[in-house]
Amino acid sequence: MSPMKIAIGCDHAGLQLKEKIKELLLRFGMEILDYGTTDGCSVDYPDYGERVSDAVSSGEVERGILICGTGLGMSIVANKFPGVRATLCHDSFTARMGRLHNDSNILVLGARTTDGDIASEIVRIWIETPFEGERHSRRLEKISIIEARLNEKGRE
Repeated sequence: MSPMKIAIGCDHAGLQLKEKIKELLLRFGMEILDYGTTDGCSVDYPDYGERVSDAVSSGEVERGILICGTGLGMSIVANKFPGVRATLCHDSFTARMGRLHNDSNILVLGARTTDGDIASEIVRIWIETPFEGERHSRRLEKISIIEARLNEKGRE
């Protein structure tokens, strides 16, 4: 079985946490695609959120992780992409439920709101928790229908 392919990206506020998370992902045996940023210079989070979200949306990678100061901006960017279910998680409960009920395929973290050790625990839980399926599949299908309807409306 090949390792899970995961994309990761951040803005300048998330750089230090991104590097810590990459070490954890390597210990899990993940194949990591790092979409930046790679230094502490001020950058615009949408540029990095777009790269990771597009990789998940297109199927290039199975999952993604995005990090900015609060996680709010990256969440907004990521959830614009078809098929992306980005969840901003601040604790182990939200990480677990994001996978169990929402089949989250992008984890969003706030570097200024979440301690590095807690963020590592969130990532571990998010990686290890499977999607529960059943009634949640029906709900995700309804979201997909809404998404398709809105995309079709936008073309008119």
